[in-house]
Amino acid sequence: MKLFFGEINNGKAIINDEEQQHIVKVLRMKDGEEIHVTDGKGNIASGKLVIEGKKAGLEVSEIKTNTPDFSPRLHIAIAPTKNIDRIEFFVEKAVEMGISEISIIITEKTERKIINIDKIKKQAVAASKQSLRFHFPVINDAMKLTDFLKNIDPQHTFVAHCHENLERIELNHIPALEQIIFLIGPEGDFSEKEIQFLSDTNVKAVSLGNQRLRTETAGVFVAAWNYFNMMKN
Repeated sequence: MKLFFGEINNGKAIINDEEQQHIVKVLRMKDGEEIHVTDGKGNIASGKLVIEGKKAGLEVSEIKTNTPDFSPRLHIAIAPTKNIDRIEFFVEKAVEMGISEISIIITEKTERKIINIDKIKKQAVAASKQSLRFHFPVINDAMKLTDFLKNIDPQHTFVAHCHENLERIELNHIPALEQIIFLIGPEGDFSEKEIQFLSDTNVKAVSLGNQRLRTETAGVFVAAWNYFNMMKN
């Protein structure tokens, strides 16, 4: 399947401008090739490619709406790493495994404060197309941990930290939920003050095993755990 990103309205599909350039200049596709266009909201249009100069369009033959999304929905709020390549790696792999939402959180120990969210959004779109997803994940702007916690449901929220002296449940003891929010801290972990605040907010702490995982590894691990649970449903 050749999948591209665009808009779908009133029985028509308009391919995104950057995608059109990619089709014409990079892929050098030809008139009449079978392609598919998704709006990332669960809708997909199928038909034949139409090339007109530097423009690429779709002659629609079929539109499917409201295709099912992944369940349970996983939202990971993760602190950016000093080397941004690691977070970009996490985004790519987590999107491929069906994550629904990603938030970048700034914590007390976060070294990198400036994040190119637009670049991360583009990577999420690319990973969605590569893995043939018709529902693209939401990528939120970076925000402080305290601001993020103002809008969460503690009953659906869990935090992974490395403080062994504090009570933590095992990952496989998390109950079946339709939506899960997971907090993953920076290099050096959450501060004790932050962990106490999370505890006071009734966010449950979770252990990811005996090994100490890097930030991006922990994110991928949680995404893979959720993906495995989705495959069982």
